Amino acid sequence: MEKDFEKAVMQQRSTKARKARRGDNESSPVAVIAAIIGNILIGLVKFVAAGISGSSAMVAEGIHSLVDSGDGILVLYGIRASKRKPDIDHPFGYGKELYFFTFIVALFIFALGGGVSIFKGVTAWINADNMILGDPTLNYVVCVIGMIIEGTSLGIAIRTVNKERGSMSIAKYVRTCKDPSNFVILFEDSAAEIGLLVAIVGVFLSNVTGNARFDAAASIIIGLLLVVVAILLLRETKGLLIGEGLSPYEIEDIIKIVENDECVNRCGQVLSMYMGPQDMILTLDVNFKKDASEVQVLRSIDRIEKCITAKYPEARRIFIEVESFQSVHHQKQVLEELIEEAEAELEE
Repeated sequence: MEKDFEKAVMQQRSTKARKARRGDNESSPVAVIAAIIGNILIGLVKFVAAGISGSSAMVAEGIHSLVDSGDGILVLYGIRASKRKPDIDHPFGYGKELYFFTFIVALFIFALGGGVSIFKGVTAWINADNMILGDPTLNYVVCVIGMIIEGTSLGIAIRTVNKERGSMSIAKYVRTCKDPSNFVILFEDSAAEIGLLVAIVGVFLSNVTGNARFDAAASIIIGLLLVVVAILLLRETKGLLIGEGLSPYEIEDIIKIVENDECVNRCGQVLSMYMGPQDMILTLDVNFKKDASEVQVLRSIDRIEKCITAKYPEARRIFIEVESFQSVHHQKQVLEELIEEAEAELEE
């Protein structure tokens, strides 16, 4: 009884979570555009400050902003490309374009952002004894201005994510979200704010102590920060690119919807895959009652599709295959085992 109650609560949460992770609206480019503009503006100023002061940390921050600008453009293109209509070559549409370009973004952050920043920091560390540090005033001004600009962009990203996630924690939202365009900007802008703080500390310690290795260390830390962000993005976008589906509780809910129909004997295998944030393919193996006529089965299929799309509007393509009772019975046993394993993992 207690377990059934817990499942009911989790299914209710799952309904809210589903709306949160797929988003009630189409992918919005507002947060992405704000991030691009902010990164281009502050990136130019960072490179000017780095040229005057000779700070490797400011060079790393300039690279960071440059990479973020390019990443924002890629995400923006991915959003636009994913909205193209299906054609003969891509009958299921282009929804995964967004997932592909988000994956490329993660690779760019890892290679260009993290790799170049770490290389610059290591080089500066080796040559620290010969490095002449300039006036740090401009660095401080640029960092403060950068934090204001990045903070504005981060605020837009946070508001967008908060609107989508509802009562879910940010960590759970990121893990289950099917629209990566929002949390990519959240990750990038958060890393940018932390990176600017690290740059300020590095520049300050270098000029107070006269040891340029603090500045070099700041560049290395900024690079490592970008590597961590890239790994998180790679992990999340890989699953979307390969193909994620419904949660165990949502699968159980789909089975209940199907088996509640008067003509259905039992629902077997339920397969699903998100082709985009609001585009899901759903296949069902269903065993209908022996005394149901062909017309009754066809009407039953129509009812099932309407009931599912009413609760799961992202299920734009539903395929129902008529199966024998034995086949469906076996499939359901396998499915129940998979659901139990998934629930055990969630509890851990």
